[in-house]
Amino acid sequence: MLLTQRGMPTRIQNTEIYQPGEKLPAEDRWMRQLAHVMDDAIPIGPWSVGLDSVLGLIPGLGDMIGALISMLIVARAVQAGIPRVAVARMVTNIAIDTLVGSIPVLGDAFDVAYRSNLMNLKIYEEAISRREASTAKHWGFFIALFLVVAAGIAAITWGVIVLLRGAK
Repeated sequence: MLLTQRGMPTRIQNTEIYQPGEKLPAEDRWMRQLAHVMDDAIPIGPWSVGLDSVLGLIPGLGDMIGALISMLIVARAVQAGIPRVAVARMVTNIAIDTLVGSIPVLGDAFDVAYRSNLMNLKIYEEAISRREASTAKHWGFFIALFLVVAAGIAAITWGVIVLLRGAK
């Protein structure tokens, strides 16, 4: 709602500006276009890469710039009012993309394969269209992620203990 010169509220149709709490359409062309540009806009033979992969080639700043651009999709999802656990999963996808993508050489290959923006678009569209009745899928993701991280920490701890015992 906007106020005209006379102070009367006026609704503007077909605009990209949404009021807090106003539901966004399930088919958000702007988000779809941004996800496409970030993850698969540049065809290279049978594969495609996006701006995220290209930015990842810039040492230090590239992955951070890609993450900031990716957060625009998350901000739009928050504005649409999707469940918090779905937003948390979207942020986690970006964090994984940024952290692993920052590893030299291996991270660049990971950036090509891990398409966090398209994953986040799918999470948004499922949540907004109510196809997803519960958030159990997202909680399952976080439980699996926790178990993988805990197993990694346990393996590193065990390796350090074995090395320390062998050094005596």
